[in-house]
Amino acid sequence: MSRFMKKAIKIVLLPSLISSFAFAIEIKNLSVAVDVAGKQRMFTQRMLKDYAMVGLENNFGNPGEDLKKIMGSFDKHLASLRKFNTDPATEESLAKVRVLWDPIQLALNEPPSKEKAGKMQEDLEALLKQSNEAVALFAKQTGKASGEIINISGRQRMLSQRMASLYMLKVWGINDPQFTIKMTKAMDLYRTSLDKLKKSDMSTPEITILLNKSGKAFRFFEVMNKSSSKFIPTLIYKKSNDMLKDMNTATGLYAAQEK
Repeated sequence: MSRFMKKAIKIVLLPSLISSFAFAIEIKNLSVAVDVAGKQRMFTQRMLKDYAMVGLENNFGNPGEDLKKIMGSFDKHLASLRKFNTDPATEESLAKVRVLWDPIQLALNEPPSKEKAGKMQEDLEALLKQSNEAVALFAKQTGKASGEIINISGRQRMLSQRMASLYMLKVWGINDPQFTIKMTKAMDLYRTSLDKLKKSDMSTPEITILLNKSGKAFRFFEVMNKSSSKFIPTLIYKKSNDMLKDMNTATGLYAAQEK
């Protein structure tokens, strides 16, 4: 860890779905902590998607309002995770998340611009990686295979928003030389993770229905990725939200199995 980072650490969706994210929550066990920490990964990519939609001046789904709510949720959930956690390594990881988040939060309160979009993508990418480390540490704390299944399911929420945010930036005209690589990796991971979840003993009939619904929406991205036609932001936004809603419910159901 850099000297600056050590010093800094010491100093320091759908309406129904969105509203469930918008408040600080009481985390009662490690399985719920894995679920909540997993939402933080998703929030980084949802914020980027909303940022691009606002920049595109596309009001479908009210992305400006959604962005504000998700920013509040990220901040409150981070506080909830730190309050619940007792593991030193996990606390160090969460402290790093805080250090990265503070300047991003300030930047997100400024009007979106194409000139700043590349930097915003890089910063949220770094926040995603650090948030992912925190999820893995919470999953490790459970000491159970179930923790990993909850982690994988929760990651699907993030991937739905990641694929959408990458396409939004492309539609906006933001040149990302790594676009094809990032999109291919995200799609491959979503596909293989979905197969793994379907084979899990934790996947009840109710969860399996949700996984199948998510898979159907995912096929839209598979078809679109093979097409050279113009992408439709509103359709991308809707399909990614459909996947998010189903995988959020599934992840909650996985977490509920562990008391």
